[in-house]
Amino acid sequence: MRGFDRLAAVSVPLLLVACAATAPPSPLATAVAAADYERHLGQLASDEFEGRRPGTPGEGRTVAYLVDEFRKLGLQPGNGDSWVQPVPIVEATTASDATLVIGGRRLRHLDDMVVWTRRMVPEARLEASPLVFVGHGIVAPEYAWDDYAGLDMRGKTAVILINEPGFATGDETLFRGRALTYYGRWTYKFEEAARQGAAGAIIVHETEAAAYPWHTVRNGRIGPQFDLEAADGNVGRALVEGWVTAEAGDALFRAAGTSYAAAVREASKRGFRPRPLGLEAAAAVRTAIRRSTSPNVIARIPGSRRPGEYVVYMAHWDHLGRSLARSGDAVFNGAVDNATGTAGLLSLAAAFVRERRRPERTVVFLAPTAEEAGLLGSAYYVAQPVYPLERTLAVINMDSIHFGGPTRDVSVIGWGASDLQDLLAVAARRQGRMLMPEPTPENGFYYRSDHFNFAKAGVPSLYIKLGIDDRERGAEWGAARRREHELTLYHTVDDEYHPGRDLRGGLEDLQLLYAVGREIAYGRRVPQWRPDSEFRAVRERSLAAGAGRR
Repeated sequence: MRGFDRLAAVSVPLLLVACAATAPPSPLATAVAAADYERHLGQLASDEFEGRRPGTPGEGRTVAYLVDEFRKLGLQPGNGDSWVQPVPIVEATTASDATLVIGGRRLRHLDDMVVWTRRMVPEARLEASPLVFVGHGIVAPEYAWDDYAGLDMRGKTAVILINEPGFATGDETLFRGRALTYYGRWTYKFEEAARQGAAGAIIVHETEAAAYPWHTVRNGRIGPQFDLEAADGNVGRALVEGWVTAEAGDALFRAAGTSYAAAVREASKRGFRPRPLGLEAAAAVRTAIRRSTSPNVIARIPGSRRPGEYVVYMAHWDHLGRSLARSGDAVFNGAVDNATGTAGLLSLAAAFVRERRRPERTVVFLAPTAEEAGLLGSAYYVAQPVYPLERTLAVINMDSIHFGGPTRDVSVIGWGASDLQDLLAVAARRQGRMLMPEPTPENGFYYRSDHFNFAKAGVPSLYIKLGIDDRERGAEWGAARRREHELTLYHTVDDEYHPGRDLRGGLEDLQLLYAVGREIAYGRRVPQWRPDSEFRAVRERSLAAGAGRR
C-alpha cells in the first residue's frame, strides 16, 4: 500500500472513554488536492457515465472507475477480498398507462399525478376505495399525536399532507416547529399508511412544504424504480401509492366541500380527527419487474494499532440516469448530486494515503448504490454490515457539495446531534469559519441522505453543507443561490459540471471533513450522541450487545 505497510485486521476491544487525540500535525490546508477533486468530478459527471443510474451501462463505468482509482491509490478491498458488496435490487417499471380517478375525475399521468405499487406484482387495481383525509398521516406518541385515531383503514385510501403541523403553523409546540422530523418525510407517510392497513396512500404535493417542486417528484418516477428484495414481496405495503399536485389536491378537497388551504389549517391543530371525504378513488398500475444486484463500493485503509475500530467516509455514487422521454439533453448528470461527494470520497482517500504514517484505526470509504431510490444501498449495508456497527465510531457523509466560493459559515445538518460537531467546530475555527444550524431545517435534509440509516442504527453521523454567508458576496446572495439550485437544478438535466466552476468552497468543506475523520482515525476519541438525541438509546443498546458478543 502506498505510504503504508500492509497489516491484517485483528479485533480490538472498543474504548468507551474518550481521550485526547494524539495525531501528528498535518498541513490540512492542502490535504485535499484540488486537481484530484476536479479530475474526478469532471469524469463522474460527464455524459460518458450516463447519469450513473443503477442497472445501466453507467453503473458499470462508475463502479469500475471507483475500484480502479482506489486500487491505484493502494487501498485494500473493503469487503474481504472484494471491492463491492452486492445489493439485491428489484427493478419495477410502472407502465405509462397508469391511471388514477378521484371522485369521477381522471387525473393526467405525470402532469397531475404519479402512482405505483411497491408490491412485487405485475398488476395492481384499486376499485371504489373510499378516500379518508388523515391530515399529515402521523402517529407519534411522544408528541401526543395520532392522525389515524379510531380508524379502520382496510379497503380505504389515505389522503395525506406533506410535512408536519408545526411547519404549517410555525407553532414551536407542535413537533419541532418548522424544523422537520422524520414524521414529515414522504417515506414515513407511506410506511405508516401501510402499518394502518390502508389499501391506497396519496400524498398531496406542495413545493414549499416538500422543499422541492413537482418536477422533482415527476422526474423521480420516470423509468425503473428500485427497491430492496423483500422475502414477502412487499405485500405489507399499500396496494397503490402516489402523489398528486397541489392543484389536483385542491380540486380533490373542493369536490369534498373544502379546500387545500382549509385542510392544512384543519390538520395542523391539536385535536384533529381524520374524516371521510365522501369521494372514492380507483387506480390501475401495470408493472414490469426485474431482479438484479447493484454494488456498494467499499475500500479501506487498515488501522495500524486498532484495526477493529472504524471511521467511515461515505458518498453515494448513483443518480437518475438518462430519460427516455426527453429529446435533446436527456442525461441527468448529477454533478452536484452526487458526483461532488463521490469525487470527494476519492480525494479524501488520496489525502490519507499521503500521510506520513497509517491511521491507528481503520478508515473505510463507502460508496453506496441506490440512494436516489430511497437510501437502499446504505439500508442494505446497515442490515448486513461488513464492519460491526458497534465498532463503527463515526460516519461522515458527503452528499451534494455545492459549487461556490469560500463561506464564513458551515451549515450543520442535524444541529447538535453528536460531539462530532465539537471536532468540526475546532477545524472550522482554523479556517476562520463558524458553525451554523442548517438554514432550512424544515427541509429535513438530515433524513434524506445515507447517513440517516446509520444514525437509526446508533452510529454517530456527521453531515454538512456549504455555508450561506459567501465571503465575497454576502449571506443574502448565498441564500438566493442555494434556493435557485433547489428549485431549478436539483434532479434536472441542468445539474452539470463545466470546467471553470468555482470549487473553492467545496474544497474547504472537504478539508473540514478530512480533519474530523483524521482526528478520530489517529486518536483515541470515541464520538457520542448528545444526551437528548433520539439515536443515543439505540447506540447504547448496540454497544451493550456488541460487548456481550465478545
